[in-house]
Amino acid sequence: MKSHLKSALIILISLSLLGLSAGCKTANGFGQDVEKAGEKIQEKTQ
Repeated sequence: MKSHLKSALIILISLSLLGLSAGCKTANGFGQDVEKAGEKIQEKTQ
């Protein structure tokens, strides 16, 4: 269980940094990107 949480956290941080480097124009857009990434992570860990 811990390895899933650690993997999910690493993926979330990586995707967040990728989103920032891609140049999200607004904080709202960035928030939506992070939310979608989080949803995908949750789907894969179940």
